[in-house]
Amino acid sequence: MSPGTTKKKKATGAAPASGTFALTGRVVTMNAAFDVIDPGTVYVQDGTIVAVQPAAAPPPPGFAGVTPLASGGAIFPGLIELHNHLAYNALTLWKVPKLYRNRDQWRGTDDYETLISRPMGLIGNDPHLVLAICRYVQCKCLLGGVTTSQGIRLVADPGIAKYFRGVIRTVEQPVKDPRLPAAAALISDPDAVDPQKFLKALQKQDAKGASYLLHLSEGTDDAARQHFLSLHVTPDTWAIDRALAGIHCAALKPADFAVLAANHGAMVWSPFSNLLLYGKTADVAAAKSAGVLIGLGPDWSPSGSKSLFGELKIAKLYSDNNGGIFTARELVAMATRDAAAILRWERALGSLEAGKRADLLVVKVGGSDPYAGLIAAKETAIRLVVVDGVARYGMPDLVAAFRGDAEAVKVGGLKRALNLLEAPGDPEVAALSFKQAADALRDALHRLPEIQAGTAAPVTHALAAAVPQPEGWTLALDEQEDTAFDLRPHLPVPGRARATGAMRLASVALAAQPIVLKPLLLDPPTVADDAAFLPLVAQQINLPSYLRDGLAALYA
Repeated sequence: MSPGTTKKKKATGAAPASGTFALTGRVVTMNAAFDVIDPGTVYVQDGTIVAVQPAAAPPPPGFAGVTPLASGGAIFPGLIELHNHLAYNALTLWKVPKLYRNRDQWRGTDDYETLISRPMGLIGNDPHLVLAICRYVQCKCLLGGVTTSQGIRLVADPGIAKYFRGVIRTVEQPVKDPRLPAAAALISDPDAVDPQKFLKALQKQDAKGASYLLHLSEGTDDAARQHFLSLHVTPDTWAIDRALAGIHCAALKPADFAVLAANHGAMVWSPFSNLLLYGKTADVAAAKSAGVLIGLGPDWSPSGSKSLFGELKIAKLYSDNNGGIFTARELVAMATRDAAAILRWERALGSLEAGKRADLLVVKVGGSDPYAGLIAAKETAIRLVVVDGVARYGMPDLVAAFRGDAEAVKVGGLKRALNLLEAPGDPEVAALSFKQAADALRDALHRLPEIQAGTAAPVTHALAAAVPQPEGWTLALDEQEDTAFDLRPHLPVPGRARATGAMRLASVALAAQPIVLKPLLLDPPTVADDAAFLPLVAQQINLPSYLRDGLAALYA
């Protein structure tokens, strides 16, 4: 992306209404029968899919006067990524210096503090820049066809927290719909250290028909595996049920996946981040054999893909080079119907069927297999992204058919449009364009040494003018500060001195480390506009050669 070359058309009027429309193309339903209707038409009214049928069939009631809009591509359900630390996605890919065995080995290193933790701590404390971060990283999702991701948690005073509401769905705070129960992804401190309380928290989520996304066994050594074994509460009881979706699960053995499946747990696979940091990823062949339901998540941009659109490519390369574990259709299901099932959202999302919410992705794909075509497609092949019946991103003519006052952007040198008027959302960010957010973050990251030294204000005049008086929300960065929540339980393991969970690093000790920050670059939102991304992937010492070479070929 080249945000500096974009321009914002003046937005007028209220937030866009969902309205009534029909979209034609090759409809890849992702329903239980995996029906592909070519050509087909998706009929939408007020954010709900009314019908999905052959294009030649008579329109359903209420659509007699509606002219179907030709999408020019294959129509899929919007992509659902089940794991992403979105707040960090303004940062570029890290050149990992060595092989690690678990996350505690790299967290707190000089590289991590200089390139990731402290820069985000600085810019995440400025309410203006917090809004810019939220705007920018959610736009990265849209440019990758993602309509649902994990949320960005904000804090004001101690004990006062919320999730940012923007232009994509967030799993922890979805729109009000009884078919979309809110996922839990943060563990309160008492639950984090008490196995029985943690089990009760899981059971509470399960009783609500909701999911619990839990960081679990990230790494490859025995210490990482202990995170899973700590869930063995009694000889006959595991703190695992239908609510649990373990993120990473990279250290689990085949017998562990059998336990996970027997207790109806699921997992979230993040292959790129695992391979880049640890040289290995989860034994997904064993997970599949055991019957574990699997979703996908890119983790975050410092050690993962820019979005789920890229992570699908990594998953395909890994699968193909390890015995053909998954078909292309199974991989696309991980990002759509299976992801919705893990969230317990399958009644409302994950497939294109009458009665479900209208989250759509239109991609121009090649070949006879639409699933393989989606995975092989470049970001420039994305033609339209619709969230809850609202066209949010895509080809200018397609977005203009829904709303004319969109923001002009370029992806891979090609014209695209973003509709960022909030439908619901945090009102403060409604006036903030993608360009303004990108410019502000680029400037702040460039001036990190001045900001660290206290010799420069982090907010540009243009950003302050766009959002003159933001509320005092700052980023709740994962386990960096005492925000009374964790992402990983700290459960005791018999015979071990330290509980599982993230190593707690003393903020006083970190502050005493003589680390001077350097200017950083803003991470471009697409590979199509990031000339440094693939060369940097090629330099990653822990990645297998098939992945380095194969990814470059997919983006060629």
